[in-house]
Amino acid sequence: MALVPLNGIELNVQTEGSGDLVVLVMGTGSPGRVWRSHQVPALVKAGYRVAYFDNRGIRPSSECADGFTIDDMVADTAALISHLGGPAHVIGTSLGARVTQELALAHPSLVRSAVMMATAGRSEPVSQAWSRARCDLYDKGVDVPIEFYAAAAVTRNLSPATLADPLVARDWLQMYEFAGSSLSAGERAQLALSDYDHRLEAYRAIGVRSLVIGFADDLVLPPRLSREVADAIPGARYVEVADCGHIGYLERPDEINRLLVEFIGRG
Repeated sequence: MALVPLNGIELNVQTEGSGDLVVLVMGTGSPGRVWRSHQVPALVKAGYRVAYFDNRGIRPSSECADGFTIDDMVADTAALISHLGGPAHVIGTSLGARVTQELALAHPSLVRSAVMMATAGRSEPVSQAWSRARCDLYDKGVDVPIEFYAAAAVTRNLSPATLADPLVARDWLQMYEFAGSSLSAGERAQLALSDYDHRLEAYRAIGVRSLVIGFADDLVLPPRLSREVADAIPGARYVEVADCGHIGYLERPDEINRLLVEFIGRG
């Protein structure tokens, strides 16, 4: 990956493959390379040039520790698409899905199609409370015990169908323990974006061809929130994938990749 100066900051960007451009936008606290586990190989194999990057707040992209807005992240993504010779098919998950739908609204000429996974057009008390609690722990300098953090993260992010296999559950717990529980200042700034104004009415003005994917067992952003976004966007298609939680693109990658390739291939 390489640092690219864009929109007044630096973004850590990687591209693979050739063909029409697809840009992948990751969610809160995660680096862009997470896409490389499953989605990048599938999209490259399908004949696309795929770009993934670390959002502002995720090092080595600019950390922007003093804080930023969703509009800043939208402008970053717009600048990246222009830099790469867009327009692009844009795929986002969670916070990245919010960036994608706001990008489709603000810069439709840059977006050939939009896919939003595990998304929402309004904030909810439980999600806000989780983010505020983690920000409060960071502000007070409290380190959560790694075993507690891993158990909480696995319970929040994965489907009971996935965790029913003890060996798989242990693998996920080890992965979250390895990742660690501490936040960076930039990750804290991303978490602060969980409190935002109701946007569903604004999304009625989106004219970009759109697919919204809900994850049936998502506790972080329940699928009813994703369905609301699909209902708001004129002509949007909604698909709900069974037996996966908030990171369904990692739990059920074959099904997710099939949906992505089929949808963007139509445009």
